[in-house]
Amino acid sequence: MKLDSRRPDLAVQPKRQNLEGLQQLRASTWVNLLQLPNPFSFDEALLLCPVSADEWLAWIPDHGEAILNIRQFSY
Repeated sequence: MKLDSRRPDLAVQPKRQNLEGLQQLRASTWVNLLQLPNPFSFDEALLLCPVSADEWLAWIPDHGEAILNIRQFSY
């Protein structure tokens, strides 16, 4: 039996990311921070606007504005 390296392996399925949660993100949404930017800041942030597919500009009380990756907060 010969292996055909040009033929994709059908047993390996690409992993799908959970896009449902990402679609729920909207400006003016409060999210929980998984790590505080400084010891005096709040543990929540207000999403202001998307910067890229996986980053948001957010306002954190007692810290100010910050760019957060979606892995840095939960909602």
